[in-house]
Amino acid sequence: MLPSSTERLLLIVEDDAAFARTLGRSFVRRGYQVLHACSHEEVALHLQQHQPAYAVVDLKLNGAASGLTCVQTLHQHDNSMHIVVLTGFASIATAVEAIKLGACHYLAKPSNTDDIEAAFARVDGSVEVALSQRSTSIKTLEWERIHEALAQADFNISETARRLGMHRRTLARKLEKQQVK
Repeated sequence: MLPSSTERLLLIVEDDAAFARTLGRSFVRRGYQVLHACSHEEVALHLQQHQPAYAVVDLKLNGAASGLTCVQTLHQHDNSMHIVVLTGFASIATAVEAIKLGACHYLAKPSNTDDIEAAFARVDGSVEVALSQRSTSIKTLEWERIHEALAQADFNISETARRLGMHRRTLARKLEKQQVK
């Protein structure tokens, strides 16, 4: 169950201003008060003045810190905050890390306000989730390894390519080709 409107302060951490504005308007129509941050530094500034109960964090942010750093900071600030990671670069490795760092859910784009609000309401896990009968393919394993290395390199493509032993342009092409939209 979601708290009353006086407790519905939401922080959106997203470097795409147009997407953040659209998402923010949608949450305002649902009775939330919305703050916006583009970087980890802005998250820290907001936390000095506000106590958000909810946060939506984009995994890949421009700048030095990734969304995972923001998740960690938000959770350390208030471990009861409902944090949802929203990303176009979904992988098992980053999902696991986001949950370990304090996110309550991890959603792949495209996700809408209904999906995010439902994720806020589902804080506890569920044993009812269906198990996949499909085995993991080589392409999926490659994709997971690339994203694990990306997360370890703070989403620096050049550093990730170096760690994986591949050319930077090859890695960039693979990321463009496989991006979850």
